[in-house]
Amino acid sequence: MSLVTAVLASTETVNARELPMEPFLYGLVAAVIFAVLGFVTYSYRDVANRHRFKAEAYAARHGEDEHAGH
Repeated sequence: MSLVTAVLASTETVNARELPMEPFLYGLVAAVIFAVLGFVTYSYRDVANRHRFKAEAYAARHGEDEHAGH
């Protein structure tokens, strides 16, 4: 048996493992996950300003320059 025949015979018996889903679906799943995470991140925008009246009341009670050196 020649080297070429041995290589061809060994490559024919190799069974490649199949993916559980189509390759493009992996990209689609990743895109959906990133979109959901982006939406969650976007939902936290402007959270600090939602309670502006509380921050102003706190500053009025405690003085705005109380922690100026920190």
